[in-house]
Order: sequence, then structure tokens, then C-alpha cells
Amino acid sequence: QVQLVESGGGSVQPGGSLRLSCVVSGRTFGTWALGWFRQAPGNEREFVAAISWGGFTNYADSVKGRFTISRDNAKNTVYLQMNSLRPEDTAVYYCAADRDGSAYGAPTGALAYDYWGQGTQVTVSA
Repeated sequence: QVQLVESGGGSVQPGGSLRLSCVVSGRTFGTWALGWFRQAPGNEREFVAAISWGGFTNYADSVKGRFTISRDNAKNTVYLQMNSLRPEDTAVYYCAADRDGSAYGAPTGALAYDYWGQGTQVTVSA
């Protein structure tokens, strides 16, 4: 059974940084695409970043230049480094895995993903 478990969330002041991690268990994800999404209260879940198994990345415009997604296949882990955090980044962050990913495929749509984590809260406030 595939499980995704996020960690690294918390509270931080504007301008601060956090690093989220997501460990995938149950299968090795070497050829999977991996993504991060977020959902703020009252809002729909939105795409944040994705990385293909070949290392190709996609980012939402709102996080470009501030967030970096990376993966460590040996550790079955995907990361989201978040810098220059803003109050509008406050949300529950979810990692997701697409088992049908291609070398350059880093999907931005939630429907492309087959497995989801439970989420980790990120709060940015003064």
C-alpha cells in the first residue's frame, strides 16, 4: 500500500523559510512525477510545484523564484524549500504522486495524481 507522509510544516514570520518533506512508502517512486499542492480555508486546492522523474520542474507563478522542489530517489522523498514566505502562502500543503509520469512530465492538475498525503499546515504571520 502506497503512503505519503508530509512533515516540516509550522508557523513562521513573513520573509522566513520552511522546508517540507514527503516520504513515499510502499513503492519506489523512481519513475513517478511528484507534486505539491496547497489549500487555504475557503479556497480550492491549488497547484504549487511538480517534478518529473527526469528532473523537469513546474511552478505556480505565485511561488516562482521563492520555492524549490527537489527529489531524492534513494530516500523516496520529495522536498519543497520555501523561502521569502508571505501570509498568502498560509495553507495546508499536500504532496502527491503520479505513477504514470514521463521524463519531462510534471503535471499541474490534481487529477493527474494517484496518491496523496494527509497534509501539513504552514502558517505565515507576524
